[in-house]
Amino acid sequence: MQPDGQARDDHDRAPDQPPAAHGRATQAAVDALRALILEGELTPGARLSERAIRDRIQVSRTPLREALKILTAEGLLVHEPNRGASVPRFEFDDLRAAYELLAALEEKAGELACRRASDAEIDAIAVLHAQMVERHAARDRPRYFALNKQIHLAIVDAGRNAAISRVYRAESARVDRFRYVGNRDPAAWARAIRQHEQMLDALRQREPFLLRETLAAHRRTGWELARAQHDIDRAATTPTR
Repeated sequence: MQPDGQARDDHDRAPDQPPAAHGRATQAAVDALRALILEGELTPGARLSERAIRDRIQVSRTPLREALKILTAEGLLVHEPNRGASVPRFEFDDLRAAYELLAALEEKAGELACRRASDAEIDAIAVLHAQMVERHAARDRPRYFALNKQIHLAIVDAGRNAAISRVYRAESARVDRFRYVGNRDPAAWARAIRQHEQMLDALRQREPFLLRETLAAHRRTGWELARAQHDIDRAATTPTR
C-alpha cells in the first residue's frame, strides 16, 4: 500500500491515456482555477485545499498539481513551505509599484510600436479588438479579458524590444486579478472599450504621442479600480475585534 498522500487518485490518468488528453486536463484545470482567482472567489492569503479545489472544479490530482505549478509561475499563486499554495496578498506599495512599472513599460512600448509594427501586426490587433468588442456585447467577461490581455501584449511585442516584453509579461501576470475587476463595473467596462478604440486608432495612424497618452489614461483608470479592489481585499482579510 502506498503512503498516505501518495496514493494514486482513482481519476488520475491511466498509464495508457494519451499525453494529449492529460495536457487537455491540465489546461482545463488551469482555466478553471484561474477563473476562481480572477473572479475573487478565492480569498487572498488563504491556503488552497487541494481536495476542496478538486471537488469544486471536478479535476483529478495530477492535472490540478500541474495547474498549481503553472499559475504559481504566472504569479497568480504563491507557494510557501509547509503552507502550500495561496492567492498572493498584495501590500499597497507593491501593487502601486507594479502598476507604475506596467504603465512605464507600456507607454514606451507603444511609442516603439508606432514606429516598428508591421501593417500585418496592426491588422492582427484590429482583429483581436473586433473580437473583444463582440465579447463585451455578449457580456462574456472571461473571453473578453483574455482578448484584452492579448491586445496589450501584442502592442508591447510590436515594439520589438525583447526586454520590455519579458518584464511586462511577468509583471502583468502578477496583477491579473486586479486588472480583471474593471469588467465588473458596466461604466468602467464601456470606458475601457472606448479607450481601446482610441489606442487602435493611434496605432493605425502611427502617432506615438497619442498612443502613449491613451495608454497612460487607460492605465490610470485601471489603477483606480485596482486600488479599490485592494481596499476590498484588505477589509475582507483583516480580523475583526
